Amino acid sequence: MHSIRPLLLASAIIAASVGAAQALGIGDVLTAPKTLIDRAIEARATEDIAKDNAIVVKVNAIMGKHGTIKASTEIYEQRLLLTGLFDDKKIYDEFERDVRAVEGVKKLYWHVRYMSEADQKKAKLLDWSDVLIISNKAQARLVGTAGVADVNYRTAADSFGTVYIIGRARSQEEHDKALARVKDGDGVKKVIDLVEVRP
Repeated sequence: MHSIRPLLLASAIIAASVGAAQALGIGDVLTAPKTLIDRAIEARATEDIAKDNAIVVKVNAIMGKHGTIKASTEIYEQRLLLTGLFDDKKIYDEFERDVRAVEGVKKLYWHVRYMSEADQKKAKLLDWSDVLIISNKAQARLVGTAGVADVNYRTAADSFGTVYIIGRARSQEEHDKALARVKDGDGVKKVIDLVEVRP
């Protein structure tokens, strides 16, 4: 009986987040089932999850304002990770300015880059579709890994083959296991560890 109340609260958070996202016209970006459902079943306060969802709604609204989906957001306990690649310096600067003004962010991990279109062609970067595949596969490797609470982790990747992992490990052993699983994938050239170890 005690588990029903948190589930109802989580459902309310999901409904509110989905409604806000749809009102902003960004429902498809925010309401991916993995994102919202996992946040609802995490072992942390619903208030904390609601704060994360509110920040993501604001950042996705900024993406909509600038007409771009060239950035990716991941968040855990108001620690916000942004990755992405822009070839328009003006949009990049405006996007950074607006994101840094979002209230409620405890720590911003800014891994968004500007690189001219010509330089991107020279660098032979990964296509956005390949970036998404690498990120999704990294997250999938955490699912079902014994001793790893995958709902407490988020992964993202960039066009350089870097995978980012953010979240909370309940022990150093869990942290090390999660990190090893994220590293163990095709196309992963480097891993940025943003996980906090905290029981």
